Amino acid sequence: MGATDIMGRLATSIFRCEAFAPAFTTCNDVSKAGVLFALPALLAVGLLTHTERYFRLPDGFYRMDTIFMLLAFTALARLKTVESLRYCSPGEWGKLLGFDRIPEVKTLREKIGILSYGGEPAAWSGELCREWMAQSSDAAGVFYVDGHVRVYHGSQTELPRHYVSRERLCLRATVDYWINAMDGQPFFVVNKAVDPGLLQVLEKEIVPRLERDVPGQTDLLELASSSYMHRFTLVFDREGYSPAFMGRMRERRIACLTYNKFPGADWPEEEFHLNSVKLADGNVVEMMLAERGVFQGKELWVREIRKQRKSGRQTSILVTDYINEMGPVAAAMFARWSQENFFGYMRQHYNLDRLIDYATEEVSDTTKVVSPQYREVDGEVRKTLNKLNRKRKEFGALMLSDEIEPGLVEKYQQAKAELFEEILALEHETSELKACRKATPKHVTMADLPREDRFKQLATQSKYFIDTIKMIAYRAETAMAATVKEKMRRPDDARSLLRAVYETEADLIPDENAGTLTVRLHQLANRMSGEVLRHLCKELNATRTQFPGTSMRLVYELVS
Repeated sequence: MGATDIMGRLATSIFRCEAFAPAFTTCNDVSKAGVLFALPALLAVGLLTHTERYFRLPDGFYRMDTIFMLLAFTALARLKTVESLRYCSPGEWGKLLGFDRIPEVKTLREKIGILSYGGEPAAWSGELCREWMAQSSDAAGVFYVDGHVRVYHGSQTELPRHYVSRERLCLRATVDYWINAMDGQPFFVVNKAVDPGLLQVLEKEIVPRLERDVPGQTDLLELASSSYMHRFTLVFDREGYSPAFMGRMRERRIACLTYNKFPGADWPEEEFHLNSVKLADGNVVEMMLAERGVFQGKELWVREIRKQRKSGRQTSILVTDYINEMGPVAAAMFARWSQENFFGYMRQHYNLDRLIDYATEEVSDTTKVVSPQYREVDGEVRKTLNKLNRKRKEFGALMLSDEIEPGLVEKYQQAKAELFEEILALEHETSELKACRKATPKHVTMADLPREDRFKQLATQSKYFIDTIKMIAYRAETAMAATVKEKMRRPDDARSLLRAVYETEADLIPDENAGTLTVRLHQLANRMSGEVLRHLCKELNATRTQFPGTSMRLVYELVS
């Protein structure tokens, strides 16, 4: 479908008029118009909040809020890339936004570039993050931190390799460190092209930002009145296990919660008692829990809490939260699945790992990376050690039987002597390689790398901007899921129902006299879905949301 608003386009192109406001006409059976059901939630979680402050677009036919809504709608409609719009009807998508058609992909990419590099996506995302924390102040005291390895298969640059657990391979990738709430909803993300490890990122970037932004922290007087009080809690996996780090966080009055990397022997069964534990989703489960006070690293006293499963296996967690009872502490640790589910859902439905553009950026000369020489020597050490261990195993397995045949003793002694000589040679070679590795600096700065070993990092501005849009879309979908769950017999199907809504056709009926824009959704497959959606319509209508750029109030209905 071509452009039909010729005069409007000429006016904005030739006479530099301001972008026109959206104008709706009555349309039936508009494809994917169900995404308009998400607009009140998108606006509520901040899609257009502070955009005028942090972003600017040159004068043109399309308004800035139109571009933001289009990007959010495509995320909810599960269009994996901007290029996917090439194969969609531009006129149908234009009807959803009050225009004759949406911009071409080339134009949309240009506008994304202007918003990403000409604006301040990081500052905008930070502002939204502070507001999200303030809105969920009860849950903002516990933060889940985990790294997500984003694999790069392109040829623009030779990124460092990272171990990808889901593929069990070392692949070229970058690492995104996500900070989420207990229910899995995201707050912000930190990208690291050169990954220094979870502990360094936590201490140098994440913790300072949380100290600055987290609302409702325990004030100084309360902290001074009790040595057990803390400001907030960090939850992370075994990668972050470090008594020294937990001690430093303790000095900053930040509690840490992680799995015990070296749990030792099982505790006696009589120490475990049945506890009713309330999970983050409100469900109450029974857990067999036990607790002891232990020293870690001979310098930090921590609480060790263990959960005993039905199989008898014990899971040990360490915590420097000395205030809360062990039930809530265990619930917080075992709720880490919410963040893992977030990664899985975002990868599957929001194409989290997809590149937005193919631009690259220079890595700072002061950034430290693993030395190629160290990596080469370390590889030789590991290879020689493996060979040495195999020879030792062969030497130990070489034994004479009880009935010794003539001539076997000499062969046995000769084979044993040859293996022993090989082992001595490999031990000597291993010692020399280890000495060489010890003398080789493990880390060097980018400036000290040979030119052939240097690399660039993937551009982060546009990825950061689009990731923020996806976080808003995910939060909006989560809010809608909480609403529809109220009327669903199977609450786990809430997101599946919403995905069906976003894909469903609807009629758009503007009424200028009443100042309303009615979105009349077509029926879904069964009666129960209809009852749930009527409840959703009632809740959405109660928000009295106006379509951005117009004075028209959105009214949601279901076709009878």
